[in-house]
Amino acid sequence: MRVCELQEHGFVPLAMPDGDRQVEGAYVGDLLSWVMGRAQADNAWITIMSNVNVIAVASLADTSCVILAEGVDMPEEVLQTARDKDVNVLGSDLPIFETAVRLAGLIA
Repeated sequence: MRVCELQEHGFVPLAMPDGDRQVEGAYVGDLLSWVMGRAQADNAWITIMSNVNVIAVASLADTSCVILAEGVDMPEEVLQTARDKDVNVLGSDLPIFETAVRLAGLIA
């Protein structure tokens, strides 16, 4: 599934500079160093963290997108950094677990 197709399933695009990127799995976590070492390329990363370090880690880990769960907002300056670094960011109002379950149903 492509990142841009996630918006058809309740995920809200916040920054989508590379919407054609494929989602090949998911990783859920908030400890940035842990995510950096364990998330795989093309994973969708589900988190509640919304600072600029999230964009750096998503870029380093080469994730297909960041999904902010639980209705978390990302400041506009961080979203602009995401656009500049070609990092897709989407939002979900669902709790983290339910966000992961919904995503799993789409990419499984």
